[in-house]
Amino acid sequence: MRIVVALGGNALLRRGDRPDAAVQQENVDRVVTALAALAHDHELVITHGNGPQIGLLAMESATDPALTVPYPLDMLGAETQGMIGALLARALHNALPGRRIATLVTHTLVRADDPAFARPTKFVGQVYGQDVAKALARRRGWRMGRDGKGWRRVVPSPIPQGIVETETLHELLNGGTLVICAGGGGIPVTADRDSGALTGVEAVVDKDLTAALLAEELKADFLLILTDVPCVYTGYGTPDQRPVLDATPDELRGAGFPEGSMGPKAEAAARFVERTGGLAAIGALDAAYEIVHARSGTLVRPDLDGE
Repeated sequence: MRIVVALGGNALLRRGDRPDAAVQQENVDRVVTALAALAHDHELVITHGNGPQIGLLAMESATDPALTVPYPLDMLGAETQGMIGALLARALHNALPGRRIATLVTHTLVRADDPAFARPTKFVGQVYGQDVAKALARRRGWRMGRDGKGWRRVVPSPIPQGIVETETLHELLNGGTLVICAGGGGIPVTADRDSGALTGVEAVVDKDLTAALLAEELKADFLLILTDVPCVYTGYGTPDQRPVLDATPDELRGAGFPEGSMGPKAEAAARFVERTGGLAAIGALDAAYEIVHARSGTLVRPDLDGE
């Protein structure tokens, strides 16, 4: 079975973690331990978030006195793909001796006229107190949004339209390679209508929506979205919190999950199932094997009664 695995940014830097290389390596080792059993039995394509990492690089770039203009988000996204991809590839190489492993820096096509460019919603970087967030907004020209009890930078998140390297990915997979790709949602680019020339854009594509598109284009059987909760909940964090263990795309959308947290994951799972008839699931990283074997997480399945 071909499985696209989408790792949340918390898999590499959890809330409260220092962004040190050693901390990220330790977290990556935990990720690979959770995925190794799946990799023995199935064909995996791994993608990952990059919110904490790209936010850190953006801050460093904005404060670097050697730069006249800070690096744009598309270039910073490429940097995070290389760094996180290298960490994952090394750990997978050690856990799966003899297996072909490759990290592919990947571009994601978006529309230049996507309304998201006028309405930034995607969180990147660390959490700040309100006073620091206001100061950064004034000094850097950043848009800030509330994330839980704190504030984080928000940037445009256009809808992914295509994966530039799809054919290359097919060739790698057909050759038996375990591929890490489309990290952070892929490097966002627009394509010239006449020449097809690519241009990077100042945005971050949602990792889960890209994962759904990637799974569709690669004809995957299963989309596995891994995060820091054991399943999807309605009324999360309230006295009415209830687990959702099984749902159709319509049922998942009807629950109205928040845009800044579970919403994109629910939408990604729903899109993949609707468009392909495959299965998707959302659950905790450490239960990856159990989720695929229907012993944990939230399973999203086609609405057979509606056909």
